[in-house]
Amino acid sequence: MSKPTAPANSADHPAELSEFGLIRRYFTRPAHHATLGVGDDCALLGPRPGHELAISTDMLVAGRHFFRDAEPRALGHKALAVNLSDLAAMGAEPRAFTLALALPEANPAWLKPFSEGLLALADAFHCELIGGDTTRGPLTLSLTVFGDVPATVALRRDAAKPGDDLWVSGTVGDARLALGALRNEWPLTPEMLAHVQPRMDRPTPRIALGLALRGIARAALDISDGLLGDLGHILTQSHVGATVDVDRVPRSPTLAAHPAARQLQCTLAGGDDYELCFTAPAEARDAVLAAGQQAGVAVTRIGHIDAEPGLRLMDMQGAPVTFTHGSFDHFLSAS
Repeated sequence: MSKPTAPANSADHPAELSEFGLIRRYFTRPAHHATLGVGDDCALLGPRPGHELAISTDMLVAGRHFFRDAEPRALGHKALAVNLSDLAAMGAEPRAFTLALALPEANPAWLKPFSEGLLALADAFHCELIGGDTTRGPLTLSLTVFGDVPATVALRRDAAKPGDDLWVSGTVGDARLALGALRNEWPLTPEMLAHVQPRMDRPTPRIALGLALRGIARAALDISDGLLGDLGHILTQSHVGATVDVDRVPRSPTLAAHPAARQLQCTLAGGDDYELCFTAPAEARDAVLAAGQQAGVAVTRIGHIDAEPGLRLMDMQGAPVTFTHGSFDHFLSAS
């Protein structure tokens, strides 16, 4: 973040909270893993011997990625969680992150819970805030995460092989079910919404699973824009195809209580679940199940990788399934 070296005269008065004052008050902490953290022109992060540095950046824009009135504590959690999810998909261990924050105003009533949600998740994964920037503008959050992964074992999108099993973690579709209810696309009882909305507001990055899958899985990514759309990235970069049994895609009891068409829309094109989708050799099935058990998350085999390009959908009887909903696209999808 910008160097907090300006005079602190107005920083102690919430109504006049300055850029450097808000950095000091809400985002400056001692560095434990970095050589140098917040407070200089650059942070210093020393490499770990025998490891590669995994780096990912995500931007979240109010009205596009989250509701403008989103609860700030949950938003702080989600802003970091979606970035940590990228590290999980690479089998990387979180290490540090930077935060660039545009704010309409420096409001302590918003900044305090936001920073608490952000830093609580950072502490849970021993991932420290080491720098960034702040400015006035439309509410926008941009985070860059840094993680460590031993050389040659990162889970890459271009590593899938024909014959691999296709797996997903957890359950898929609850976040989209919640979003649809909040957008008045379909009704949900208060009890149902209370079950699924946390999946949208406070996703769980599957770091433990990503680490457990090192040396077992081949290709992996996190489900952020929809299962089929994200899977397509693996297929394109690995030059393979896939067959997916849509009835085996895991869903929660709440989603399973809805009409079949809505279930497909949420599970196949919903996005925002931040579960892992990955491939592994068929002979590694026991090892994959053991990795899931070690990480404390269910893993489900939903199909296989084919040598023939393209994506084929079928039901549990083996009949072809036609599906026309597209996954989220930042420039083509409606807000």
